[in-house]
Amino acid sequence: MPPLDLLRRVFGFPAFRGLQEPAIAHVLAGGDALILMPTGGGKSLCYQVPALCRPGTAIIVSPLIALMDDQVAALRQLGISAAALHSELDPAESRDIARSLAEGGLDLLYVSPERLLAGGMLDRLSRLKLALIAIDEAHCVSQWGHEFRPEYRALAGLGARFPGVPRLALTATADARTRDDILAALAMDQARVFTASFHRPNLFLAAQPKAVELTQLDQLLARHRGGCGIVYCGSRAKTERVAAALVARGHPAVAFHAGLDPDHKRAAAGRFRSGEPLVVVATIAFGMGVDRPDVRFVAHLDMPDSPEAWYQQIGRAGRDGDPAETLLLHGAQDIAQARHWLAQSTAPEAQQRVMRTKLEQMIGLSETVSCRTRTLLSCFGEELPDPCGHCDNCRNPPQTFDGTTEARKLLSAVYRTGQIFGAIHLTAVLRGEATEAVIRHGHDRLPTFGVGADQPAAFWRGLTRQMIARGVLDVDTAGHGGLFLNNEAARPILRGEATVLIRQDAPAPLRARRERARDRPRAPTPYPVSPPASYAAEPDAPAPSARPRPQSAPPPEPENLFEALRAWRADQARAQSVPPYVIFHDTVLREIAAVRPSDLDTLAAVKGVGASKLARYGPTLLALIATAP
Repeated sequence: MPPLDLLRRVFGFPAFRGLQEPAIAHVLAGGDALILMPTGGGKSLCYQVPALCRPGTAIIVSPLIALMDDQVAALRQLGISAAALHSELDPAESRDIARSLAEGGLDLLYVSPERLLAGGMLDRLSRLKLALIAIDEAHCVSQWGHEFRPEYRALAGLGARFPGVPRLALTATADARTRDDILAALAMDQARVFTASFHRPNLFLAAQPKAVELTQLDQLLARHRGGCGIVYCGSRAKTERVAAALVARGHPAVAFHAGLDPDHKRAAAGRFRSGEPLVVVATIAFGMGVDRPDVRFVAHLDMPDSPEAWYQQIGRAGRDGDPAETLLLHGAQDIAQARHWLAQSTAPEAQQRVMRTKLEQMIGLSETVSCRTRTLLSCFGEELPDPCGHCDNCRNPPQTFDGTTEARKLLSAVYRTGQIFGAIHLTAVLRGEATEAVIRHGHDRLPTFGVGADQPAAFWRGLTRQMIARGVLDVDTAGHGGLFLNNEAARPILRGEATVLIRQDAPAPLRARRERARDRPRAPTPYPVSPPASYAAEPDAPAPSARPRPQSAPPPEPENLFEALRAWRADQARAQSVPPYVIFHDTVLREIAAVRPSDLDTLAAVKGVGASKLARYGPTLLALIATAP
């Protein structure tokens, strides 16, 4: 079947998007390819369509069991013969899959790199006809990538082991250096590179200085009640503390990190995949492989260490194409700690230089006063010609002013107090506050005492953070967090040879100011994690975002029919033990509700309704629509 006919008949899509068609044509002709497309951009079709057009079985190397299982469930809904080999299968299931593979009964086989390279798997595959080999999440092969996995490096021998079998490497996140390393590490020097735009117009990007994290997070969650989201934290203990606090505030939340017991992690992942409204508070152990399309927000309570990591993580929001929101909270301590960890790294110097560059790009992203999306895309070598219009700096342009005088006052205070004190003490000195520590150290007699009394304490904290972000000040993380001058950057400012443009931070909300003192870290509090919810569990309709929907968004669906369709999908999901979104995405149900098809031909014209789903669900859907109000 020609690729376009297959796309329409099997997958239910009227046409290819962007680079899908040329990439598929290249693979069908036997060529290798590196495919870079943003999350939700349709990467999987670039290997699924050729897998069905070429003779033999396609081998898909994937790093996560949950991702493999979701992909297999979705393909089976389309009538495609697919399976996944992984460690959580019982022996009987593994034997059945091995038998189907040997008999040529599988169109696609998903397998982890460890399973592929062990137990004689390559020998068994060498006796079969292979359609192609796809390496998903290919950034894992690069030492410059943010989720480097050494076992991926062993995949370099696949080309020599299977000559003539086209190979695809696919990822949503890779800068130019990482792309080159992927090609070299996989011995794909002759591969053609297909790079789509990394721009995600449905994502609203925002960053805020940390005030009171839970209050700031509450404001985000209030805009998405009844929806699903992910909150990333920098430590395991913090995920548990934040999840417990959210539960106490009435939010359905669970923690997820690698140190939790398997039953807890299975329960949390099961609730997330079931489709219920849930806030997953996680380390980066939860993320790659997230296939749920209706994640409405992703928040970071600690700063990621690179733009690639941030882009990969926020990419888990809005996979269905509907508006989604991201929030990055950042502070001086994040920057100081990240630089400290980097300084302690035992990586080779060349790698440390790359890591340092990416960290400074991430710091710049958090503090930028220009279009945040343009700044992010520039990290991937992509230039957005105009401001995006869907980031915080575009919606509410920040105010800046010449803060050279204030910066010199701060740096002078750091120097005159001996370069050993933190921001709280320095703020007291600048504002002329005769605290016990100020009096004890004699800092009330310094020339800098009280020179900043005209500015509130929040101003000096914000200026300190910005000076740390710019590398003018450093933090002694190995000691007691004292600030000291980076002489090379500070000297021109102190001498009046450099101008300092300062961003005016928005004032902290009143509630945040009241809670600042009592919202200190606490010991982790136990909180309930219910057993994995039934796949029938369905969220209420997500609350509309406070952000205006793009003009291209479809008109609101008839609510009663849409909810009836969701209830029907929940029943189907429960009966089949699959996530609701592998049956139909909400976007498909919305279009069905809007069109109200009365015959199979009209239903078949809905995007995402292929022949298998039409045959399986069509008559029932038409009957439901006919009786719906």
